[in-house]
Amino acid sequence: MTTPDARGWFGEFGGRLVPETLVAPLQELEQAYFAARDDASFQSELASLLHTYVGRPTPLTEVPRLTAKLGGARLFLKREDLTHTGAHKINNAMGQMLLARRMGKKRIIAETGAGQHGVATAAAAARFGFACTVYMGRVDMERQALNVERMRLMGATVVPVDAGGKTLKDAVSEAMRDWVARVRDSYYVLGSALGPHPYPLMVRDFQTVIGREARAQIIAACGRLPDEIVACVGGGSNAIGLFHPFLQDSQVALTGVEAGGKGRSLGEHAARFADKNIGILQGVKTYVLQNEVGQIAETHSISAGLDYAGVGPEHAHLEALGRARYTSVSDTEALAAFKELAETEGILPALESSHAIAYAIRIAPERRKDEVVLIGLSGRGDKDLATVMGARHGH
Repeated sequence: MTTPDARGWFGEFGGRLVPETLVAPLQELEQAYFAARDDASFQSELASLLHTYVGRPTPLTEVPRLTAKLGGARLFLKREDLTHTGAHKINNAMGQMLLARRMGKKRIIAETGAGQHGVATAAAAARFGFACTVYMGRVDMERQALNVERMRLMGATVVPVDAGGKTLKDAVSEAMRDWVARVRDSYYVLGSALGPHPYPLMVRDFQTVIGREARAQIIAACGRLPDEIVACVGGGSNAIGLFHPFLQDSQVALTGVEAGGKGRSLGEHAARFADKNIGILQGVKTYVLQNEVGQIAETHSISAGLDYAGVGPEHAHLEALGRARYTSVSDTEALAAFKELAETEGILPALESSHAIAYAIRIAPERRKDEVVLIGLSGRGDKDLATVMGARHGH
């Protein structure tokens, strides 16, 4: 259930479906990663950086006022918003930065949607002394202007992408193009559990620190495992990182929450599990939003980080196995959840994380008071204040 095969397939999902020019770089990356994974000194240095630079372990926070208001299950948040740079993305960025140094690369390339992966990569590149170029869709740059400025302040070059829908999918395409052109000296830090093998495996492994910590913390807090774990799913790295250490615990329900956007028509949402169309996007076979002739559809979400046409292949596999289930939450519900958590607990969640909170708000009243729901709070909401204020004032 938990490992792709030697060619990078999770059941019928995954793979390395790329142009010939990318096969050798991906094989080089795979070999380097497997060597690093088995190297105690690499793991020790990563653990030290996660502690002294990223700020791990992040706490588990019970939210008693929200729980009392809903009148059902006990709710706990895994606080990735409290990491350096403000989201889970830094866990993966530090791991891949160590790998880039090990491989002798001199320059870092990344893509970003909500900007959090770009900020994390810019910070990690600065920490290691790498030149860093981040590709970002023009639409995302406008709605995440604060994060663009943060990346530039840390020395990164932010390149606007005007192709397609000018969002995450288009940024990934441009980053891959750059990588092909400069593979000898450049390392591509992909930010989610997506893309061609070994990225979905590698990113998941770097993010499982979230679930490993949460597992020990919830046992310490409650004396047992949670009844349900909830996380938002764009590409799905925070969710797979949280879910993975619980996969063998069949009594723990795993729920991923996608962007239901503003409607059910194609182009109005980013809910890949709603129709379950299998396609190939950016080197991986998975569920993809596409039209009747197989063209990748435009997506919409109030949260830039969930605004992507494909989902990580391991999530598709877990759903096919029946081990995890996936649902969606609308823009309106996510905004309401943002406001609710802010007012009841004094925590501003990222709009991505607000989707998971909205689902928990929906289901908690139906649960017994002795049940426990663990929610992945993947990032903080400072970056989304302009969007939230615009929505509140009707823009």
